[in-house]
Amino acid sequence: MIVPTGDREEALPAEWYTLSSDEVEQTLGTGPHGLSREEAEARLQRYGANVLREEERETRLQVFLRQFASILIVILIVAAVVSFFVGEPQDAAAILIIVVLNALLGYSQEWQAGEAIEALRQMLVQKAVVIRDGKQQEIDASGIVPGDLVALEMGDRVPADLSLVEATSLQVDEAPLTGESSPVDKATGPLTPETPLAERSNMVFAGTTVVNGWGRGVAVATGMRTEFGLIAGLSQRVRAEATPLARQMDVLGRDIGIIAVGIAVLAIGVGFLQQREFLEMFLIGVSLAVAVIPEGLPAVVTLTLAIGIKNMMRRNCLIRRLPASETLGAVSVICTDKTGTLTRNEMTVVRVRTPESEVAVTGTGYAPEGEFLRDGSAIDPLADSDLRQFLRAALLCNHATFAGDEAGEWRIFGTPTEGALVVAAAKAGLSRDDAPEAVREFSFNSTRKRMTIIYREGDGDVAYVKGAPEVLLDLSSRLFRDGAVVPLTDDLRDALQQELCGYASRGLRVLGAAYRPLPGDVPRTAEAVEKDLIFLGFAGIVDPPRPEAAEAIRLCRSAGIDVIMITGDNPLTASAIAQDLGLSSEGALTGADLEAMTDDELARRLRTTKVLSRVTAEHKLRVIDILSRDREVIAMTGDGVNDAPALKKASIGIAMGIKGTDVAKESSDMVLVDDNFASIVAGVEEGRREYDNIARFTRYLLSSNVGEIVAIVGGLLMGLPLILIPVQILWINLITDGPTALALGLEPAEKDVMQRRPRNPDESILTRSALLVILVIGAWLGLLTLYAFSGFYEVDIDRARTMAFTGLIIFEMYNVLNFRSFRFPLHRIGFFSNPTLILAILGSLGLQALVVYVPVLQEFLGTAPLTLADWGLLFLLGLPILLAGEIYKILRLRSEEKGRTPA
Repeated sequence: MIVPTGDREEALPAEWYTLSSDEVEQTLGTGPHGLSREEAEARLQRYGANVLREEERETRLQVFLRQFASILIVILIVAAVVSFFVGEPQDAAAILIIVVLNALLGYSQEWQAGEAIEALRQMLVQKAVVIRDGKQQEIDASGIVPGDLVALEMGDRVPADLSLVEATSLQVDEAPLTGESSPVDKATGPLTPETPLAERSNMVFAGTTVVNGWGRGVAVATGMRTEFGLIAGLSQRVRAEATPLARQMDVLGRDIGIIAVGIAVLAIGVGFLQQREFLEMFLIGVSLAVAVIPEGLPAVVTLTLAIGIKNMMRRNCLIRRLPASETLGAVSVICTDKTGTLTRNEMTVVRVRTPESEVAVTGTGYAPEGEFLRDGSAIDPLADSDLRQFLRAALLCNHATFAGDEAGEWRIFGTPTEGALVVAAAKAGLSRDDAPEAVREFSFNSTRKRMTIIYREGDGDVAYVKGAPEVLLDLSSRLFRDGAVVPLTDDLRDALQQELCGYASRGLRVLGAAYRPLPGDVPRTAEAVEKDLIFLGFAGIVDPPRPEAAEAIRLCRSAGIDVIMITGDNPLTASAIAQDLGLSSEGALTGADLEAMTDDELARRLRTTKVLSRVTAEHKLRVIDILSRDREVIAMTGDGVNDAPALKKASIGIAMGIKGTDVAKESSDMVLVDDNFASIVAGVEEGRREYDNIARFTRYLLSSNVGEIVAIVGGLLMGLPLILIPVQILWINLITDGPTALALGLEPAEKDVMQRRPRNPDESILTRSALLVILVIGAWLGLLTLYAFSGFYEVDIDRARTMAFTGLIIFEMYNVLNFRSFRFPLHRIGFFSNPTLILAILGSLGLQALVVYVPVLQEFLGTAPLTLADWGLLFLLGLPILLAGEIYKILRLRSEEKGRTPA
């Protein structure tokens, strides 16, 4: 394997797990005494520091400048420059103020984004214990080099990828790397080349944690060459996808730019034919360009998304990037991790099978609260001799402890499976407070698949054994049944083995327990002690689903959202959890299955198979690529380091806020503050509401702008003077694009918002029907404005322009009420259900009154005072705009409801 190290490259074997300890030491020139100090320093120069290469961060200036990378923003800047050079500096200043405010809003939301690699780097341990020159010493983890002999103890974070040379009861939590929910047993010895990452028991990996035992390993990979580092590199290579809204806004901006230029050129051409003066023609062209461009649209979109972010935060969805909130509303597939997302990541005993009977155990998590049920009825576990003996053996052959904090949260210290047994014993009222003296222990490893602790009880010793039930059954000749020790017959052994298979098929992790009173002449060795055992039974342990997850999946289904479980856990467990949650799937696909399939084959299977197990980071990226090929909008949830590349690649990455790693959070677009899968559904509803509102005010703004164009072009074709000057058009756009449009973005969600299928991400905000409505309403607004102007221009041009100017704003205030809903009339949604919009309309009319009557503003905007009769005329002219929209919606809704009524 050629591995980059800055400007250098070093050739090292790729498959360390296939080598024996001696071969690893020989290859790396090390041994039991470790490296010498001089050799370690030389290798540090050769291989580089044990740190992750940091991705180049954007500067504050770069983040700010990126806010201008929008076609609409570029068009606005061009319009400002043109306005300045034609002698309209106030127009230019107003446009630039809008542009800068929009950029500041976007910048304030995005500065904290893009810290994934920094979080990855900081997850490497700061200190590590190594053996150099035959002496144990603590060094900075960044100084570890290939060949270093590293010592590991319980609680240590592994500092580099290590090949184990010693391991005693060593168990490692690899969930952040592989997604495996339970600690992995580690042992020395070579493995076959086809052994997958999650099963490389002779290796420990950087960023994982030792939860039991101790060991020593030779560092074989450091920094970016570790499995951890490979994921970091993968994250660096993944580019974030543009959101559907961003793509649509770019297309809209491009189209508006083309239309603006085309209309301006057409108007100037008509002016030439009418032999008008050049300056007047140029002003007409600029006026039309300003009229076409919705100056406030980028700012209103930004503000609406920012307000939506606050709403989502109240629903425990922390949005890290502005467009992500709207994107969530378009999600059609959620690829979700299992451990800690759909499940609680807390192992729990749910069944205990003694040779006499089966007992169900209630309660979840690590709280010592629950009951023991036989045939649905509660029993006293201490009165049942078989159950009591099993729980006592499981408690004594155990190193885990648990404790609660002031907030009532319970934590396990030790492995989760051992912790589950300790908690089950505590539910029965058992503890180690009166435990006898332990005199000997034979530790667990992946070969033995059992552990034994010998206690001094009375005048003799008793061995308590815990491990794989099938192994304990083979070592047992008797069993404890109904309070007595009886022979273990072949029929009883076969019956217990059959029940074991049933537990496994339900996705339960199974641990058995046995014991043996030791005669004085039995040698205290594992071989002599661990035979002729008395079998006590076994416990079924599960990582329970979150109680809200099943309902959340059901709601996703009703909203047309597909859910795919992607996990590093084993397929039986994953399938069982999926079944409990009501997630329908035709079997499960493993990582090996994915590698054996072509992309087309996998795409077909993903339509019916919703459980993917034993998958790697590369597999997750491939799944997202395949789903993206089918134009799906994908949300990826996760909490581990291994989820980071997929979180970054997905349309929207969703990290867990409580159990999620910093890497997952910094690679995501959204963080679930409460780790509750159900919060995603609430986020989807909010995202759909946001998009609906963005569509509402976009269409409203464009219909208003069409009205301005019709008025100006109509006046030009009729040979009239310029109806509206550029600064008046800009003021109209500020009034309509500002308070009212923003208030329209606060419109509550429609009642059936979660009963619709996700929208097509390729569908434009401006559908054909929407364009027709925009053109019809716009033409109406324009013609009314022409009418208001034409009655006064021959007498007083300033008053005529003020009538057209004020009339257009009044007409658009009526129009904004039309766009509160595309389907429901006002009496259905409630006239005052959006009080902010009512206040915005009144505020806009009040501002217009100031413009009409305040002398300074009159001079700036070229207005003249209007009479009360003038205002009354304008209000009457605009009223039919609202009435027509209401009548249309009422008739359309009746038609829809009649079509749904059974004959």
